[in-house]
Amino acid sequence: MRRWNGWGDDATSMELNDNARAMMAERLGPGHPAKDAVRDAIIAQIPVSRLVGAHPLIQTDASTRFAMALGESFGDWIRKRFGALPPVPDGVAFAESTEQVRELLDLAHAKNWMVIPFAGGTSVAGHLDCPISERPILSLNLSRMNRLLHLDKQSQLATFGAGTPGPQVEAQLRAQGYTLGHFPQSFEYSTVGGWVVTRSSGQQSLRYGRIEQLFAGGRMESPVGTLVIPSLPAASAGPDLRELVMGSEGRFGVLTEATVRVTPLPEHESFHAIFLPNWDAAEAAVRTLVQRKLPLSMMRLSNGIETETNLTLAGHAKLIGWMERYLALRGCGSGKCMLMLGVTADKGTARHALKEARRTLAEFGAVYIGPAMGSKWAANRFKGPYLRNPLWDEGYSADTIETAVDWPNVKTLMLAMEQASRDVFAQYGERVHAFTHLSHIYPQGSSIYSQFVWATAPGGFAPNFERWQKLKAAVAKTIADHGGTVSHQHGVGRDHATQLHVEKGPLGMATLAELCRHFDPKKIMNPGKLLQDEGPWAQ
Repeated sequence: MRRWNGWGDDATSMELNDNARAMMAERLGPGHPAKDAVRDAIIAQIPVSRLVGAHPLIQTDASTRFAMALGESFGDWIRKRFGALPPVPDGVAFAESTEQVRELLDLAHAKNWMVIPFAGGTSVAGHLDCPISERPILSLNLSRMNRLLHLDKQSQLATFGAGTPGPQVEAQLRAQGYTLGHFPQSFEYSTVGGWVVTRSSGQQSLRYGRIEQLFAGGRMESPVGTLVIPSLPAASAGPDLRELVMGSEGRFGVLTEATVRVTPLPEHESFHAIFLPNWDAAEAAVRTLVQRKLPLSMMRLSNGIETETNLTLAGHAKLIGWMERYLALRGCGSGKCMLMLGVTADKGTARHALKEARRTLAEFGAVYIGPAMGSKWAANRFKGPYLRNPLWDEGYSADTIETAVDWPNVKTLMLAMEQASRDVFAQYGERVHAFTHLSHIYPQGSSIYSQFVWATAPGGFAPNFERWQKLKAAVAKTIADHGGTVSHQHGVGRDHATQLHVEKGPLGMATLAELCRHFDPKKIMNPGKLLQDEGPWAQ
C-alpha cells in the first residue's frame, strides 16, 4: 500500500547504515526527529464537501478527498507530517474515459467549479494543491485511464490513456516487444499524461529522448472544447500544437490520451561505473563524449560531494574501502567524481559505443570499474526518493532543486546553487549537506540536479516551511541570475511560478496568459499553477 505521508510503497524501505548516520551527524549535527501527525486526526478536521450529490462519479468522503489534496513537494510532505491541514478538494471523480472527462468538464464549466487534474500524484513542484476559494474544487482523477489503447507497429506509435503509470506503460509495451524508454525517478507512480504536461525527462533520455521527442500527438479536453493533435512524422503546417499541451500543467485542459513513439526492445543494455579525478576533468570528459554523439543511453555524473555521499550510503565499507584505495593509486583520490554510463543497443553497436566511450574518457584520467556497480545502480534506480523516509525518521529533511544551463555556466551555477543553500541555513546557525549531479547531458549544456539535506527544525510546520521557502527562493534566484531555466524536468507548478517571468519575459508571459484565457475563460483549470494569479500577466 502506498504511504500516505511518505514516499512509495510501505513494503519497500531503505535504511541508513551506521556510516551514513555518522556522516549526517558530522556534517549537520544531531537530527531533530518530529512527532508525526495521525491521519485520522487530520481527516476529522476536513470540512463538509460543497459537491455532495453533484454527480454520480464524484466521491465526497473526507478520506478520498484528502488523498488527492497534495503531491510530493517538501511543502506537501511537511503538511502531512505535521498535520497542517491544507484546503482539500470538495470531491474526487475517477474518470474512466475521455467521454467522462468531457462530461465532468462541461459540468464544472457550467457550475463554475475549479478543476485540478490528478493521476500519479508525484509532483514535487506544487502542481496539485488547492487554493482557498469560495468556488467548489473538483479533483479529476485519471488513474483508471490506464490502458494501452492502440499500438501501430509499422509506425511504432502507441496510444495510452493519460493515467497509465510507468510500470504499466512498460509492461503493456514489453508484452508486444517494445519499450517507451522513459524512466524518470518517479517511474513507479508517475503517468504518461503527467510526463507530457510537465515536460518530463527519463534517465535514459540520451537514447530515447525527453518526452518532447516521444510525444507524437493526443487529445486534450478543455473547458471550451476538444483539441485533437494528430500524430505526424513531421510537418511545416504552422506552429506545432503539441507545444500547447507539453508543459501546460493542467492550465488549458486535461490531456486524456497520449500517442507516443516507441522502440523495439534493445538486444543489450548495461550500465558501467567510471571514476574521474576531479570535477574539471569530469565535466570536460562528458562534454566531449556527448558532443561526439556516440550511441549511449545515459550519462550521469556526480560531483565530488555526491560521489562521497553515494559511496557512504552504499554500505559494504570494506569493499568500498578497497576500491577507494585502488582508485587513489590510479589518480582518483579526494574529490573524485563518479560517472554512470548507460549502453543500450544491439550487441555490436553496444560493444563499439562502450569501447569508444572508454577510449575518450581515458584521455581525461578516467578509471573504469565495470558493470557490477552499474547493475546495482540499475536495480535501485527508482529507490532514491525512499531515502527521504529514513532521513526524516532520523530528524533530517531533504529536497531537490534542478535546472539546466549552457556549458560555460554549468560549474559556476552548480557551485552557486550549493553555496546559496549554505547561506540560507547559516542565517539560522545551521548547516546543509548539498551535493549535485548532471543527469541529462546535451551537446549544448547540461541539467544540474542538486540535493539538500538539513536538520529538521524543532517547532512543527511553521519554522520548517519558512526555511524551505527561503531555500527555494535563494536557489531559484541564483539559477535565474546565472541564466538557468526555472525547471529542466519537474515543471513549474506553484513552487517555481514566481521566477517564470524572468525566463519568459513580459511578452512571453502575456502570451501564456492569453492562452489560459482562450482555453479557460472562467478560470476553472488548476489555478495558480504555471502562472501566478496576480501580476500583469495574470488571467
